[in-house]
Amino acid sequence: MSKDTKGKLSLVGLSLMIFTTVFGFGNIPVAFYQMGYGAIPWYIIGALLFFLPFAFMVTEMGSAFKDEKGGIYSWMSESVNPTFAFVGTFMWYASYVIWMVTVANKILIPIVNLIFGNSTHTPSPLWISIAAVVWMALITFMVSKGVDTIKKFTSIAGIAVLSLNVILILGAVIVLIANGHPATPINLHSFTSSPNPTFDGSSVAFIAFLVFAIFAYGGVESVAGLVDQTDKPEKNFPRGIIISALIIAIGYSVAILSVGFFVDYSQWLPAIKAQTMNLGTVPYMLLQSLGEAVGQAIGLSHSGADILGGIFARYIGLSMLLAYMGAFFTLTYSPIKQIITGTPEKLWPGKLGKLSDDGMPKFAMWVQFAIVTLIVVLNFLTSQGGASKFFEVLTYMANVSMTLPYILIVIAYWFFKKNKAIHKPIEFFKSHLVATALTILVLIVVIGANFFTIVQPIVNYIELPAARHTSKALTDMLTSVVSMVGGPVIFSIIAYFMMQRYKKISK
Repeated sequence: MSKDTKGKLSLVGLSLMIFTTVFGFGNIPVAFYQMGYGAIPWYIIGALLFFLPFAFMVTEMGSAFKDEKGGIYSWMSESVNPTFAFVGTFMWYASYVIWMVTVANKILIPIVNLIFGNSTHTPSPLWISIAAVVWMALITFMVSKGVDTIKKFTSIAGIAVLSLNVILILGAVIVLIANGHPATPINLHSFTSSPNPTFDGSSVAFIAFLVFAIFAYGGVESVAGLVDQTDKPEKNFPRGIIISALIIAIGYSVAILSVGFFVDYSQWLPAIKAQTMNLGTVPYMLLQSLGEAVGQAIGLSHSGADILGGIFARYIGLSMLLAYMGAFFTLTYSPIKQIITGTPEKLWPGKLGKLSDDGMPKFAMWVQFAIVTLIVVLNFLTSQGGASKFFEVLTYMANVSMTLPYILIVIAYWFFKKNKAIHKPIEFFKSHLVATALTILVLIVVIGANFFTIVQPIVNYIELPAARHTSKALTDMLTSVVSMVGGPVIFSIIAYFMMQRYKKISK
């Protein structure tokens, strides 16, 4: 083996790296909860129309700017202009702020499952919000103090969460063999409809679900950093992306299908209608159901099956808690540090752009904590309808904020391809016509999915009978819409004025 190839990623290694970066266990129960088997076609569409072309796009830009430390800011700044780049990067950063809000609000759920072995003790939105603020304060404090040792313990979280996928599929197969048929019947209608009584069955709602599929392939932009770590990237990288896209799409499809092997969706309906099952608790309740179903399949008594269900619930509680810890220890400082170090220092007013002696943006992190706390409080004060509605608003808020920045990255790609002065070491789409067509395709998919997600509450409100056009219904609709677009829009406006200020003081 030559020195040049030693330590480089092989085709198999690259495919596995992309898989572990993108594939997320939490997307499986959420998809089945929302759509049942009907989620599968949309996840396949998401892979074909978003994941594949977008992965190729960011790989081309990543390879061209691999020596730049500004990440996506450098991509967009060199391809379009600094203002466009900063607005896009700030929106990208906003998506992580919203992610912190969303996940911090869910932190009590794995703790409750770890302690009690079920989700029935999930607290009210008030205590969930208080726990979110306390969690963010503790994480920010520990990271700002340079507490790096705790992060080492969370390295097992990746293995634990990955093992959940194996447990899910193996357990589902055991139940299927024991019962002789899926718990939720499989037919053509089940792939084109949703069994969830709270899911609006309109065409708007089905197209809006595509944002869940796009979110499930989130993080794909980070694979661009693997180009220079890959052996023979010109040949292996496109193959790796295609192989990983197939593995991920098939993995999601098989996993969602497997849920139906042991879950009779009709038995979920009372819990969904009573709002004891929601987008926050469904992953934990799913694993508990799997444990109980496996226990019955191997001949355990009713109490024995319940005990096994509790063990499964505690296992996912521990796994997800470790995963959240690991993610927060990284994402509390990594995105904000990247945006600060990758942009001109004068862009940042006061102490915001300053790093401490150990390279940590401590002041900016505490400002970030204040922003997250403000959003948590506002979300609690404006949320209506208890925990179920609370987690629904949070989930859609995260989905939209995490996928909107992709629009600007795709637009930047078109300018990137048009700019002949940029050296492009790797080009998958040499034809400008093909690159333009793919740009338009991905834009239609991402903009369309987000547009229908945002307008769905408005459509639902309009379609209500006149007698139900109450002030509460109007407030619910406005809260849903504003929560989805508020974060990215506000951050974009702030970014624009920060850039205008920078241009003025730089003259």
